[in-house]
Amino acid sequence: MEENPGWSLPRRDKLYTLVGAMLGLLLAALDQTVVATAGPAIQRDFHIPTALYAWITTAYLVANVVMVPVWGKLSDLWGRKRVLLTGIGIFLAGSVLCGLAWGTWSLVTFRFVQGLGAASLFTSAFSVIGDLFPPAERAKYGGLISATFGVSSVLGPVVGGAITDALSWHWVFFINVPVGLAAVTMIATKMPVLLRDGPRGRVDWPGVGLLMVAVIPLLVALSFGRVRVVPGQPGLSWTSPAILTLLATAVAGAVLFWRVERRSDDPIVDFAMYRERTFGVVNAASFILGTSFLAGPTFVPLFLVNVRGASATEAGLAMLPLTFGIVLGSAAGGQLAARVTHMRGLVLGALMALGLAFAAMALVLSPTTPVRVISALLFVIGLAMGPTLPLLTIGVQNAVPFRKIGTATAAVTFARGLGQVTGLGLLDSVFSARVGAALAPPAEGAAASVALDAAGQLAVTSGLSRLYAISAAITLLGIVAVLQLPAEMSARRAAPRGGPPSPTPEPLVDAAA
Repeated sequence: MEENPGWSLPRRDKLYTLVGAMLGLLLAALDQTVVATAGPAIQRDFHIPTALYAWITTAYLVANVVMVPVWGKLSDLWGRKRVLLTGIGIFLAGSVLCGLAWGTWSLVTFRFVQGLGAASLFTSAFSVIGDLFPPAERAKYGGLISATFGVSSVLGPVVGGAITDALSWHWVFFINVPVGLAAVTMIATKMPVLLRDGPRGRVDWPGVGLLMVAVIPLLVALSFGRVRVVPGQPGLSWTSPAILTLLATAVAGAVLFWRVERRSDDPIVDFAMYRERTFGVVNAASFILGTSFLAGPTFVPLFLVNVRGASATEAGLAMLPLTFGIVLGSAAGGQLAARVTHMRGLVLGALMALGLAFAAMALVLSPTTPVRVISALLFVIGLAMGPTLPLLTIGVQNAVPFRKIGTATAAVTFARGLGQVTGLGLLDSVFSARVGAALAPPAEGAAASVALDAAGQLAVTSGLSRLYAISAAITLLGIVAVLQLPAEMSARRAAPRGGPPSPTPEPLVDAAA
């Protein structure tokens, strides 16, 4: 049975390691929320068409999704510390370049660079929990690290709005530099290496290349595919030769990736792990739920600025309840999961609340809906989102051996990220088809508030309502997936495969939760 050296670290070293991981997560999470609030200003400045607006987020997510399995594997081979420092360096370089961007495609390119580094921060933060704490304690600390993500999200919209209004959107990227330097200092000087003993293996670079061939064309097709192509707006019909070629390339890449990984001694994605029930179901549920999680943060600021006439700061303040809900939900969910025998019920309860909140948002949205009503529903959405994915991640960590914690955590993060990018591409296609040319960027120097006529406001509202209705339906599918998990799945223990139970907190076991 494998020994996990991180469990025996002194309390002070565990604290330093956890703080370092949280600072890295803070860095990536701040960027997501700050940029979301600055999005309308960026759109106006660069005259970005509606159909390309989501690429400010999509480029970041595409790189993030592709690199998550790679960073997860590298963290198992090289240690979390080295991977975190490398990822932060890449992320900060991308941040500076984004602040210096001179047009739409330069910004999209540099956001891609940011995403390459950010992937290491997300997967390493949750992997560190498995390194430091036995199964009985992971849910509690996993909830705290998720709450850190939420705290950064609380600061992000306000800071992003204030900086955008007072200075310019360029500075929402430059603000990453001091936070990043603080994270580098803490990780470099205080964090242990967290590297297991034994052979290190190697990186499956052919697998990495084929993963990119499989994922990138798929995500580009999802982003540019349109149900209805609006004249003057970017986008291609789903049946166009270009989109069909991209989809065919993705399918071919996926087949080749699967064949290569099955023969690899050290695969980037170990498909044998998917035969374990908990691992397979959690990844499927994470993909499904990820498709609906970005509708609010990405498109609500557009509604608030263009329909309700809010400034960037006001839009950020209106989004605060969403992030307060995430903080409260993730912290409370982690503490509850550490105290109950079965946590599947907690996840199901959160998903039911999420689906109802999505449905309510779809029903009540109108051009005259009070901002306080929108903020209240966003709070409920955040409260339900908060515990869901972290608890599923903890369940997977309890079902795999220590040597595979980084790979397993990266697999769940990859599934969630792939779902987010897929969902964002499809939802953006639906939104663009509904809005049409109504949300054209205003002329340079135009006022930030109420730039649309009544018909345009109604089109944006109708588009956002449809997105939330789709999100409610997706959440229902997520509930069906979670119901396939073992009823006894616990955040406190894992039962070994083919042997007697191991006493808690015995080192990591090959387990079926």
